[in-house]
Amino acid sequence: MRKIAIYGKGGIGKSTTVSNMSAAMAAMGYVVMQIGCDPKADSTRNLTGGNSIPTVLDTLRIKGDASLEDIVVKSSTGVYCVESGGPIPGVGCAGRGIITAFEKMKELNAYEIYNPDIVIYDVLGDVVCGGFAMPIRGGYADDVCIVTSGEMMSLYAASNIANAVKCFGKRGYASLKGLILNAKNIEDENNLVNKAAAELGTKVVYRIPRDPVVQQAEAQGKTVVEAFSDSQMASHYKRLAKLLLEVEA
Repeated sequence: MRKIAIYGKGGIGKSTTVSNMSAAMAAMGYVVMQIGCDPKADSTRNLTGGNSIPTVLDTLRIKGDASLEDIVVKSSTGVYCVESGGPIPGVGCAGRGIITAFEKMKELNAYEIYNPDIVIYDVLGDVVCGGFAMPIRGGYADDVCIVTSGEMMSLYAASNIANAVKCFGKRGYASLKGLILNAKNIEDENNLVNKAAAELGTKVVYRIPRDPVVQQAEAQGKTVVEAFSDSQMASHYKRLAKLLLEVEA
């Protein structure tokens, strides 16, 4: 089982990137599970027709317990979708919510029952507290990628995340595979991200161009890979998916 954690600042297009990667991997014949680790619980919306699915935390609050049938939804593209969810706004800790969701998935033997080839964690990267660092420090992920643009705050968040990965990497946990540039077409963007990667001691693993077809697909509640499978943008996501599945010697 290959486990990949994708981090990035909120609003950078991380969930769009992750959902398209998941759909691409599923189209390649892999059994894929995508786990959204964000209180907004919107990681998997483009895989489920634009609809929200029950979150682990909401299910536990309402029912007092949860079964896999309650919290795992199979998308039309074949991806198993899970949303950790978060606490009631203004009450509780979002990071602790992620830990609770992970513990419940483990208790229910989700990985053994669904037997995914690939698990992708979509993790909010504005803060890297204990809960949001769970995919790194808990041994859940093998590799970490950071989605960023050339915008200052996005690169600042990427630096924080990279430092956290390096810290935990010394203990034998997940390693940083590199940055994924999700272009915003700002001035000198490629050079800005190249410079940031060099300073962080990593590389830019892929550059995703800006394309209105992404918004067109999302208006349908779909990924580009599903809605416009023959488009150039779908080809980019498919290439990125293949690249992340490559195992470095």
